[in-house]
Amino acid sequence: MIKYAITSPVRSHRCSVVLALLIAFSVFGPLAEAQNLTAVPKAASAKKKPAAKRPDVMRFRARVDAALADAHAQKAFWGVLVADRDSGETLYEMNADRFFTPASNAKIFTSTLALSMLGPDFHFHTTLETTGQLGSDRRLAGDLVLVGRGDPDLSNRKFPYTGKVEREGPSEAALTEMVQSAAAKGLKEVDGDIVADDSYFPYDPYPAGWSVGDLYFAFGAPVSALAFNDNSFSVEVSPADREGDPAKLMVEPEAAANDFGHELSTGPSSGKPNFSVVRQPGPKFILLRGSIPAGHAPIKLDFAMIDPAEVVARTLKQTLENAGVHVTGGIRVQHAAPPQPFDALTLASPPTADIPLNPGGMSGEMAKIVNTLVLAEHISPQLLESVRVTNKVSQNLHAELFLRTVAREKAGVGSTDAGIWVEQNFLKTAGIADGDVVLSDGSGLSRDDLVTPRAIVQLLLYVSQQPWGADYISTFPIAGVDGTLENRMKDTAASGRILAKTGSLEHVRAMSGYATSARGEHLVFTIFGNNSTAHGHDATAAMDAIGVAMVETLGTSPQSKKRK
Repeated sequence: MIKYAITSPVRSHRCSVVLALLIAFSVFGPLAEAQNLTAVPKAASAKKKPAAKRPDVMRFRARVDAALADAHAQKAFWGVLVADRDSGETLYEMNADRFFTPASNAKIFTSTLALSMLGPDFHFHTTLETTGQLGSDRRLAGDLVLVGRGDPDLSNRKFPYTGKVEREGPSEAALTEMVQSAAAKGLKEVDGDIVADDSYFPYDPYPAGWSVGDLYFAFGAPVSALAFNDNSFSVEVSPADREGDPAKLMVEPEAAANDFGHELSTGPSSGKPNFSVVRQPGPKFILLRGSIPAGHAPIKLDFAMIDPAEVVARTLKQTLENAGVHVTGGIRVQHAAPPQPFDALTLASPPTADIPLNPGGMSGEMAKIVNTLVLAEHISPQLLESVRVTNKVSQNLHAELFLRTVAREKAGVGSTDAGIWVEQNFLKTAGIADGDVVLSDGSGLSRDDLVTPRAIVQLLLYVSQQPWGADYISTFPIAGVDGTLENRMKDTAASGRILAKTGSLEHVRAMSGYATSARGEHLVFTIFGNNSTAHGHDATAAMDAIGVAMVETLGTSPQSKKRK
């Protein structure tokens, strides 16, 4: 039973570079220089031997013990590793070489892989094209094909991200722009079908290890090379005028209205909203049931599309007709075949960032076509900006798209298995030990994922040494300021001093990133709490207490550093 208030379940949480850095400097004030967001430190790697018994480390250890002494926290399995960012020296560790479920901390691996392999300035290309002929009478003799290549932002999302996700206009805003561009080139009639082609990736909507219970919520949206409106739709439920009458529904995007069934009524005005989601076989996988009290304000619920390509095809046809472009045919989707077992031996050598990209190349059967007329093209914001949104709000679908795009561009096949293979080779270059990272998806929604705290810290140290490292660090949520940390560690010493990626699944909490202590020490850290109870609230409180303790206690005085 899903109560209406839980519109964003706890399974996974869900600016330009210059603007992001300005925000960071305004937040940190005099600490901005100490945090050194724009500097690239000398090479460092995670050292297993803990620091000597420094007084500050001993104080931190006592604070960790106190945070984990709570009865609920004691039942969880904890992993903690804190290191000096500049030297790589381990300051504190607990179970640093044991496996933990990372939840959305898996996005750290995926997003750094994408930036390393594709580059921060990479752009996704979506095209509206045809193999038919556009005559002088403005009639297209042939099908009009929308070809997706993994763009995570084919929607009305506003950029740059400035502290929260903002949307402007209808969900089909990007499609409207493409239709307008095609009309400007003379398109007035389509004597054929509208085809949604997502064959840039093999047809494999759900990665291994995703729970069936995740699949109808927006955070479990299916993966498709045509990712329209985050492959999700919203249902706004309003009461009818009279008790007992069916509730009123408004669906956005409208073309997704066929994706679900519903049995919703108007209840007594003295009652409470009560909704449940039922899984049922058949094309309408989602059955929304329940009631809303008479006189109650509208309630918005978010769900995953079943077949995003079909929804986008319907939306595109309607958008064309609204723009005065007559379509004589229907709609079709073009999926690729499901992925074959990935054979890395077919590649001459492991993929590197030096392999040329072909982001504008045609996909699937379209790649065989020479005489293709491109009527419109949508170019995404640069990859760094998409990564910023992904990390700030923990957007699962986007991380999966990054992984499969890397696979397509670097291994020639856009499957999850190919992406994981490319990732494993990348992790070796980052100095992570073989076997320390076992992932089966890009977002961390999979229950099959396992990582060690040491692997996370080593990757974060590696990132801090890259030319794009400072920009990447700025994509993490800031404690007490924005993203998934906006309401955590607020009004504490950690507020504004911790930039970290969070992670949340049932009975799992994680937080990994960077911090500057009150004494000016640059830190890299990870905190995992697995097998937590009470929906993780106690684990989150313990984790935040450790974060505050880290900022308040760690670091030696300037005089002590001089004596060394």
